[in-house]
Amino acid sequence: MQMQSPRFPSLMTLVLAALLMAGCSSTSTEPVPEPEPIEQPAPQPVPQPEPEPELADFDSAGNVLGPDGRPLTRTFYFGYDRAVLSPSDLAALELHAQVLRRNSDRSIVVEGHCDERGTREYNLALGERRADSIRSFLLSAGVSARQIETVSYGEEQPADPGHTESAWERNRRAVMVYR
Repeated sequence: MQMQSPRFPSLMTLVLAALLMAGCSSTSTEPVPEPEPIEQPAPQPVPQPEPEPELADFDSAGNVLGPDGRPLTRTFYFGYDRAVLSPSDLAALELHAQVLRRNSDRSIVVEGHCDERGTREYNLALGERRADSIRSFLLSAGVSARQIETVSYGEEQPADPGHTESAWERNRRAVMVYR
């Protein structure tokens, strides 16, 4: 009995594996049909939105206008001995801030006023606090400090010269004057 060489089975295995791989490969010579192109509809132009008309911020008389085209209030009223803005005034002040941000060449003077009660010095200080409350709001809304000036007239320029509660209510105010 003769022993076979250990190389013979390894060589046979290698040849068989090569034949197996060669038999599995595909070298078809038939042309592969290309898929028919699907006709795409012509692209429709995307409608461009109409540019919004630019809002006029001021009328011919120089009044500041809101988005509805009506003049914005420029007078803000305060409670007795108070310099706190009412929540109802905040929307109008935000609109003023938008106008001032769009028109950096414009500026305002905020005038603080008081009723006749209190000393002259006290009323000047209270008028200044009222003007400063509007200034602070506008600054926090992004208006440049160089666009805002404040002045206090105290009780010196009443809107109503009467000596009644309703007259005093009209005199406790701050007024924005555009320049």
